[in-house]
Amino acid sequence: MSPVRRGDKLPIYNRIAVLRAERGMSRAKLADLVGVNVQSVGALERGDNYPSLDLAFRICDIFDLPVEAVFSRTEFGAMSTELYTRESTATKEFRR
Repeated sequence: MSPVRRGDKLPIYNRIAVLRAERGMSRAKLADLVGVNVQSVGALERGDNYPSLDLAFRICDIFDLPVEAVFSRTEFGAMSTELYTRESTATKEFRR
């Protein structure tokens, strides 16, 4: 996803597509659950539109996650690297 920069405002990145895929949820299902049309979900996932605060909270409620786990001002890395980082050699030595 590459959100458009809106003037001096920072972009808002999101993990909506990843979270939907993990749960086997279609765009249509998410749209229905949060009360928007399916095109709106697609536009959010692509970064073409940003959610209102209310919509962001409704999306987070569906995924049962805090806002910072779904939306960010900086690009998200791969979830696997954020969850499972290899311990560095220096850290291993420190623990000995």
